[in-house]
Amino acid sequence: MGSLFRSEEMSLCQLFLQSEAAYACVSELGELGLVQFRDLNPDVNAFQRKFVNEVRRCDEMERKLRYLEKEIKKDGIPMLDTGESPEAPQPREMIDLEATFEKLENELREVNQNAEALKRNYLELTELKHILRKTQVFFDEQEGGMHTTESMTRALITDESRTGKAMGPVQLGFVAGVILRERLPAFERMLWRACRGNVFLRQAMIEDPLEDPSNGDKVYKSVFIIFFQGDQLKTRVKKICEGFRATLYPCPEAPTDRREMAMGVMTRIEDLHTVLGQTQDHRHRVLVAAAKNLKNWFVKVRKIKAIYHTLNLFNLDVTQKCLIAECWVPLLDFETIQIALRRGTERSGSSVPPILNRMETFEDPPTYNRTNKFTHAFQALINAYGVASYREMNPAPYTIITFPFLFAVMFGDLGHGTIMALFGLWMVLKEKPLAAKKSDNEIWNIFFGGRYIIFLMGVFSMYTGFVYNDIFSKSLNVFGSAWSTNYNTSTVMSNKALQLDPKGMDYAQTPYPFGLDPVWQVAPLNKIIFQNAYKMKISIIFGVIHMLFGVFVGLFNHRYFKNKMVIYCEFIPQVIFLVFLFFYMTLLMFIKWVKYSASATDVAYSEGCAPSILITFINMVLFKAPDENTGDCSPYMFAGQSGLQKFLVVVALLCVPWMLLAKPILIMRGRKEAAHQPIAPYSNENGDADGLNQHNNGAGTQAGQQPAQQQGGGHGHDNEEMSEIFIHQGIHTIEYVLGSVSHTASYLRLWALSLAHAQLAEVLWNMVLQNGLKQDGWIGGIALWAVFAFWAVLTVGILVLMEGLSAFLHTLRLHWVEFQSKFYAGLGYAFQPFSFEVILESSSSSSED
Repeated sequence: MGSLFRSEEMSLCQLFLQSEAAYACVSELGELGLVQFRDLNPDVNAFQRKFVNEVRRCDEMERKLRYLEKEIKKDGIPMLDTGESPEAPQPREMIDLEATFEKLENELREVNQNAEALKRNYLELTELKHILRKTQVFFDEQEGGMHTTESMTRALITDESRTGKAMGPVQLGFVAGVILRERLPAFERMLWRACRGNVFLRQAMIEDPLEDPSNGDKVYKSVFIIFFQGDQLKTRVKKICEGFRATLYPCPEAPTDRREMAMGVMTRIEDLHTVLGQTQDHRHRVLVAAAKNLKNWFVKVRKIKAIYHTLNLFNLDVTQKCLIAECWVPLLDFETIQIALRRGTERSGSSVPPILNRMETFEDPPTYNRTNKFTHAFQALINAYGVASYREMNPAPYTIITFPFLFAVMFGDLGHGTIMALFGLWMVLKEKPLAAKKSDNEIWNIFFGGRYIIFLMGVFSMYTGFVYNDIFSKSLNVFGSAWSTNYNTSTVMSNKALQLDPKGMDYAQTPYPFGLDPVWQVAPLNKIIFQNAYKMKISIIFGVIHMLFGVFVGLFNHRYFKNKMVIYCEFIPQVIFLVFLFFYMTLLMFIKWVKYSASATDVAYSEGCAPSILITFINMVLFKAPDENTGDCSPYMFAGQSGLQKFLVVVALLCVPWMLLAKPILIMRGRKEAAHQPIAPYSNENGDADGLNQHNNGAGTQAGQQPAQQQGGGHGHDNEEMSEIFIHQGIHTIEYVLGSVSHTASYLRLWALSLAHAQLAEVLWNMVLQNGLKQDGWIGGIALWAVFAFWAVLTVGILVLMEGLSAFLHTLRLHWVEFQSKFYAGLGYAFQPFSFEVILESSSSSSED
């Protein structure tokens, strides 16, 4: 649990593994997922590493599995997924896996080739069947001497016959075939132009689509027959058919031959249909058998590939019998890692135990925050801004509370919060079945990944909605209103500006037990005025407390890294500046709420005498005296306020040069003292001056290698010039002073979005749902049903989804900029351990994409 507040302590270790046991040990570490290996061969080409052949074999096996997966999905066969992850097989099992995959691929490819050849033959016979059936009508017309054939024959008679010369019988040749239906118009035009109208084309559509054997698509084709005279036209017609990829088939001239051919074609089609069915059944049986093991095969191959890829990061020792690795490990899991290494050694049958030694290093270790399914989403929000520096305070545990709460301040509605909370609760309760579906919808994956955030945002919104007493722009009168009226209905309806007197009998002088009084929800004119003042003040209060908390979180960083200079030169003046100005302003708000009321006996503390907090703060900063001519009212809330405010402003202003100059001056003085500090005498065995030089060089090297964390939390200044230090400190001082003002104003977005959300809910009620409630009778029931459906869609789509997304983004900005800027550097890099679980998840997501 400690790593949630601060990242885990990491150690760089050196690992010695015997070559025979390396595979099994790395496999155990992959199952554990707690070791991040470093590449010890950065200059070696990927194709020149030791285990490149094994990686290639794994790539080839994965290719074959993807081919099997594609064929299984093509047939719609479900793949068995038990959810279990089998262990990585031993290296000797790779040969069996390769043989199995090779056999399945060859068998499947052979079946597919045979099936494609049979389908192509089946297609040709089917097209020939349609040709014999469709063209029979054309031949019947020609033999019967019908009008169409006679006109075609006259068109083909030569010019000499028209001059009165004798003409022999006209012999017409023909070709028949099929063509894609969309190519037929262009095909007909080309025939007419190329043959100059000396051919006659008849065509008929094939009603049923035909299957293309190459890709399985359904295509529509048409049968055609072309009559012509002479060999020259025959050659030209065949070339045109070839150019349009039309398929020509032999068609006998004699009717008896055509009938015999048709009968033979039908017989062959029936035989082919039987053979095709048997081929498809055999293919289906092969794929069903493969589908039962495909998921496990993928897991095994990917684990083997990951192991050999990791082994390629190792170095061989001089004996070529030991592999050397360097890795980052969490100190808390050191014993667990050693147990896993011993288990891997026992599995491999090796007698040489592995050696895991801790190394001294001056590198910045990776940042590792241990999370679970609840805290993972909040940690992801923080890491999206920047990974924490090593051992830096982690904002995630505080974000678990502050993030949904600040969201709820902007989204405060009991009804809308209930919708969001129920949606989040449904995802939490159905977590396992929803996660097993592994949807590739990116929006759904974002919602499901943040299910706990959505649930908490909904619950907190229900709480703030109860405080605001706002449910779909209406109020709940649970405890009974403290306000009452003695006016009749006609007086109230005719006088919209009628107000209730809080000093008289209209108010019971006891506030509503929890939240806002429901009477404010029906106030026609001053509801916005009242809620404006209330929500604006609580926004400033929450903002100042949130920023002040961020500054105090930074104190834990300074104390952990033992950086007293930053505590005295930055933290203390920052706290004084923020407390003496902005926290004092929030205290004035509480004083105003407590001391001033409509029922106050002292006139000076009545509601009309309450001074403006904003004007008071502006006069305080400008050292401007308030207007004293206010009658019985006092411009001050308590005695000595004027002197106290001047003192606070003066001290706050003195904090600016404190933050600006104190740290650079102390650094400069420390360097001067170090320069004048006498060096202890040192000499080597010969007593010469070289020993002194060696001593100085060694001391300088040690100081230069001091980790950045020990030099002030990652902000060391040893190598910086004094001018750079002054500029750096000036930038931080200006950023903090001006940021305190702008960040405080930035929290007013809590007030603005809360009012906007409430007003949108009221607009939807008044302009949509209220119209359905005004109708009477059975027509009113139907109208209410339709209007309610429309109102519900707008409520979910606009107020829950769009307004929720807007409030989420504003809350994210308040945490990233206003809160985390007070203490969070975010300059680290994430701990990325060698983990089979992570590798398999990324592989499955990439394969789905």
